[in-house]
Amino acid sequence: MQFSILLSLAALPAAFGQLNTLAKARGLKYFGTATDTPTLTDATYMSILSQKSEFGEITMTNAQKWSYTERSQNVFTYHGADTLMAIIKKNGQISRCHALVWYQELPDWVKYGSWTSATLIAVMKNHIANVVTHFKGSCISWDVVNEAFNEDGTWRKSVFYNIIGSEYVPIAFAEAAKYDPNAKLYYNDYGIERAGVKANAVLNLVKSLKARGIQINVGLQSHFAVGLTPSFAAQKSNLQSFTALGCEVALTELDIAFRTLPPSADGLAQQAKDYGTTVSACVATPGCVGITLWDFSDKYSWITHEHPGAGDALVWDLNYRKKPAYYAIATALGGGGSSGGGSSGGGSSGGSGGGSSGGGSSGGGSSGGGSSGGGSSGGGSTKPPTGGSVAKFGQCGGLGYHGSTTCVAGTICVRQNAYFSQCL
Repeated sequence: MQFSILLSLAALPAAFGQLNTLAKARGLKYFGTATDTPTLTDATYMSILSQKSEFGEITMTNAQKWSYTERSQNVFTYHGADTLMAIIKKNGQISRCHALVWYQELPDWVKYGSWTSATLIAVMKNHIANVVTHFKGSCISWDVVNEAFNEDGTWRKSVFYNIIGSEYVPIAFAEAAKYDPNAKLYYNDYGIERAGVKANAVLNLVKSLKARGIQINVGLQSHFAVGLTPSFAAQKSNLQSFTALGCEVALTELDIAFRTLPPSADGLAQQAKDYGTTVSACVATPGCVGITLWDFSDKYSWITHEHPGAGDALVWDLNYRKKPAYYAIATALGGGGSSGGGSSGGGSSGGSGGGSSGGGSSGGGSSGGGSSGGGSSGGGSTKPPTGGSVAKFGQCGGLGYHGSTTCVAGTICVRQNAYFSQCL
């Protein structure tokens, strides 16, 4: 029974775990978390963040994004990011740097400039050169391009795609490689954690860039909902589809949210099971190098800010008490690479939102307010159908959506965030 699982996890001693230590013992490079400058005055939060045994890697949810580093053209400011990087280095931690080119978190001068392809390429190259050079030697990896695809596998409309076309992606990767050749370069996205049209689009991107001799690795954001997390088998098989192409992969923005609050005891047990499943899939996949939570305490989750009524997605609660999910992660890291708590249901991921990574790198507490802008999928970046049934993985609802809400047989419309519901 779910409740008995919850009791057994909660009964484990407080010292059980230390997630980064366990992850490295299993062959991962790190277990980490996202954070950002609003947390710096929270002493309890910072005392946990600074424990290298828990978090060997830190990702800045917002501080390295375009709207923070180049608010005015060719005027670069790094105060927030430099403050965080100094803390990371003092703690002996490493950093995944995030994110150079994303359709959200752009200043108005970029979004609304009168560009030609040549002038926008020059602006993009200049931004990448300055930011990557500034942090050279401090980043184990860079999320070079974030969330370039719609849920149906088509290219997402953005100022970069609209003006330059899809070539903006290889240009960005090639440019980043010039300025920090030792950093791993990543494409980062949500909704690619199980096989489907969007994952296929990213696989094709990887093949295309590798055929041109351009380095590319893949970050799977892994924003899930409790009870709708893809199964161990589905996640492992999907990860292997990327590593088979010679990619390094990482889970870059992991959180597993409740769609309604407060969670029940059974719900907390299911969340723990889902975390265990996801972590186990990475551990069981050679080439999956690390896992990053999209912040670690529910107090700073982007979901709380972007989607009132949903949340409690992380592994420490609002009062910094470890939840059952913490112990499930520790068990998955320490126990043999099986499916952990077992397979969960077969859902897909939602976006990261809140001002950071759009559906992924969020801001408010991570990408939400952090890496992803106001939501991961954004409302209206995918062209809605005009009628009839929506195919599996297609959009079926969300703010600003006016298409069909009827899913094909065998699927149902699942709300991922305020801007995007999906047939699963």
